Parts: sequence; C-alpha cells; structure tokens
Amino acid sequence: MSKERFKVTYSTLATPDPTLHELYEAAVVRAKANFGKVYPMFINGEERFADKTFDKVSPVNLDWVMGKFQFGSEQDAQDAVAAARAAFPAWSGRPWQERVAIMRKAADLISDRLFDMAANMSLEIGKNRLEALGDVEETADLIRYNCDAIEKNNNFNFTLLSESERHHNRSVLKPYGVWVVISPFNFPGALAGGPAGAALVAGNTVVLKPATDTPLTAWFLTECFRDAGVPAGAFNFVTGSGRVVGQTLIDHPDVDGITFTGSYDVGMHIIRTFANGKQPRPVIAEMGGKNPAIISNKADLDKAALGVMRSAFGLQGQKCSACSRVYVHKDVKEQFMQKLLDLTRQIKVGDPTDKENWMGPAANKSAYEDYQKFAADLRKNGNVAYGGKVLDDAGNGYYVAPTIVDNLPHDHNLWKHEMFLPIVTVTEFEDLDEAMAKANDVEYGLTAGFFSEADDEIQWWLDNIEAGVLYVNRESGATTGAWPGYQSFGGWKGSGSTGKAAGSFYYIQQYMKEQSQTIVD
Repeated sequence: MSKERFKVTYSTLATPDPTLHELYEAAVVRAKANFGKVYPMFINGEERFADKTFDKVSPVNLDWVMGKFQFGSEQDAQDAVAAARAAFPAWSGRPWQERVAIMRKAADLISDRLFDMAANMSLEIGKNRLEALGDVEETADLIRYNCDAIEKNNNFNFTLLSESERHHNRSVLKPYGVWVVISPFNFPGALAGGPAGAALVAGNTVVLKPATDTPLTAWFLTECFRDAGVPAGAFNFVTGSGRVVGQTLIDHPDVDGITFTGSYDVGMHIIRTFANGKQPRPVIAEMGGKNPAIISNKADLDKAALGVMRSAFGLQGQKCSACSRVYVHKDVKEQFMQKLLDLTRQIKVGDPTDKENWMGPAANKSAYEDYQKFAADLRKNGNVAYGGKVLDDAGNGYYVAPTIVDNLPHDHNLWKHEMFLPIVTVTEFEDLDEAMAKANDVEYGLTAGFFSEADDEIQWWLDNIEAGVLYVNRESGATTGAWPGYQSFGGWKGSGSTGKAAGSFYYIQQYMKEQSQTIVD
C-alpha cells in the first residue's frame, strides 16, 4: 500500500480515506496496550537505566501513565558527549554517500512507522490525528530534504578560482563535531528528528535531549536511527530535567554546536552560556513568536476567518507559529468577528484520538494553570467574546476552551507576551500603516499573515512586515503550516538566532564549517 496515499501535511484540512483512520485507530489500541512500559536512555549504542525514573502522564487522561523514563544524571549527559566525541572521527570520515543512505533509511523507517508514532504522539502531547500524522511525516521529509541538499551540492565541495594552471583551489564544508539537540514538546518529531538528522547527515555526532513532556516520541526516533544503521555513539538519547541533563550539555566544553527550540528566555540563556566557552560555537535557536494577522477591508473574510481559526487554535495554540494577534479593518471587523465566532463554536474539544475532536488538551499542568491566569486577566481587562474557561466535561485532562478576546487595551502586556495557548486577541484599525506599526511592535518576528485581494496592498505588506515566514490569503492557516521545501521556516528578531530557515536552501550548512584548500603543482 503506497505511503504517499496517506501523506498528511499541516495544510491538510481533512482526509476522505477511511483506511487512514482505521490504521490510526488500530495504532491507538496498540499504544494503550504499552502503557506503563519502562524506556531506557541510549548511550554509545547501549540502553541505559538510571537510578531514578519519572512518569510520563498523558494530558489526555491524567490516569494514563504512558511510560516510565530515566531521570538522567550529569554523568549520563557527560557519558553521552564522550560517546559522541569518540564516534566522531569514524562517522565524519565515512563517505558522505554512506551517511546519506543511512539517513534516507531512517526517514523511510519513520514513514513506515507513521501510525504507531502518530498515535503515541497524540496521547503524549494531545495532537489530533491529522496534526500528529503531519508531524511524523514532516520529520521524515526534513531528513530527506537535508539528504537532497547534500547530494545536490556534492557535500558542498566546490571549485574556486585559480591563479594559474598550477593552482587548484577548493571550498569544502566539514562537520563541527559533537552536536546537541534540545527539542520542544509541541513538535516532538519534526523538531527533534529534523535537526538531529541534519547534524548527522552533515557528519556530526549527536546527543538528543527531548522535552520532559515528550520523551516517548524521541525514543521512537532513537529506534529509527539505530535500526537504520547509525553506528554506536554517533547518536545518543538522554532524558531528564533541563536543570541537570540540559544544563550539563550546555556547559560541556566538548560540545561543538547546539540546536534549541523553545522559549526566548531559555534560548537566550543558552546563547549567552555557550558564548562563555574558550572559542565561538554555533547555536541554532528558534525561540517562539507573537504572530500577527492583518485583515484589510479588501479581504475575503471567509478565507481570513478560517485561516485565523486554524492558526490560533490548531494544537491548542501551542505552536511557535500560532496566530495570537489579529488586526482587522474597522469597516469589516463586525463581519469578521461573526465568522470567526461561528467557526470557533464548531470546534470540538476532547480526547484527540477521537476523530470528531479537533482540539485536545493543553500540554501539561503548568500550561493549564497559565491558561486560567491569562483568562482571568483578559476577562478583567478586555471582552472575552468566546471561551476563557476550562472544560471539565471534556475529559480527565487539561482541557481548555478556544478563546477570542476583543477590546483589550493596546498597552496590555498580553499583546506582546507569548501565551502559547488557544487565545487570540482581536482589535480594529483604520489605517494600514497603523496596523503594520502595531504588528511589528514586538520582540518576536517568526510568522505573519495578511488578507487582502488588492495586489498593491499585498506587496506593501510583504515589503514592510518584520517576520521570517509570511503567508497571504492562506485559509488553511493564516500564520501556520510550513512544510520542508515549500516554505522556509525561521524567525527574525527574538524568534531566531541565525537568520537561516529550516526546510530551505541555507539550513544544513549551519551544521558545517568552511575550509579553503589550495594545492599548487
């Protein structure tokens, strides 16, 4: 049965194929049968167990303990770095074609295990089935995309100009060494496997430390890399707290580079800490967003309402690309709000493995409590047009309502603070320049959306908005939905550290350093 038949991306509105749902639902049954299993770390090609474990409780149902994971120590983190360091000469010394072949096999294994990985991801973090399937398939596609980049560019080995026939000049890219990947909970496949795969195919060795909310998806990725033939020590998997394992990796002098996805505060801490080493080392940090959508009075309001709803509330607003601010022209605000409210009222919230539920729970207790704190603040200072409450009747999990807020004063801090929850604030404007100034007046610059049917307005918006990922008239997602090779994904300002985007032309080169080679006959 062709895997392409079941290709699901973040632009997928629905799938009519009943077989996809049958395969997914069978995988959910298998996932639940494995509840309570003990999972190891993976260091130097061997499973490792720590003195202490922690329970991974599903936010879908707080009675479900999905597994027990190792509470790694400083020594475990140090051993993982040492294993990666020891494995680097052999892995980086392999012909690049062999590394590409192994990583393509890893991508194929991820696709082959699509349904089991997606079902567990839904239970682990609360993604609905299409979001989870998309995350898994994007993981495989990111790896394939980076393999393509290595192949198309001959591993970035290029001839330079020559002073004479006796001179032979080349530019080559070479891997750095040991690369740490610290991955987030919201895209536990793509934002772990994507950068880990890029680092590996470039010739680095890797230590992966996932978010404590999503260790299971990271374990499945570990199995795929192992089963594809990544040799012992070239890929290592450690679990535990950020304060112990994470900080040990950040502080380690033998770590040559880090990829981090998460909050601005943690990302900046990593950048500053890593800079204290004895030499400069690269940090690829993606640090969130406070993403605006501007809706002109020349917009198709049906497109705008659907695009905003999907981007504001997909994955419970827990995407760095989520639409959290809407600026709509005063002439069409009332119509837009009615359409947005109509769509939002149709959202079903509950167990995300059930086909009818589009929204699952918040990721964890902390997010659940933050939602209640934000909702109280917004009720006090603005008008909660919809939502603003927890949903105890949705199940024994961290369920909250999609929330639309109107009339929040422009100087309120929640216009600029990344809530990372299904909350969107809406306001009107009279002049497009006014809307642009407010849209750009944040520390972040990840994604942005615009709705207008006027070509001159569209070009003006493209020329002036301060963000790395732009969408115009995109009803499948006003500010969300990038896919490798189709949209580059990287932030400006406080949203990103390098100015280079994933899934595009300049990403994998960040995992390598340039060397000029001159040979004179």
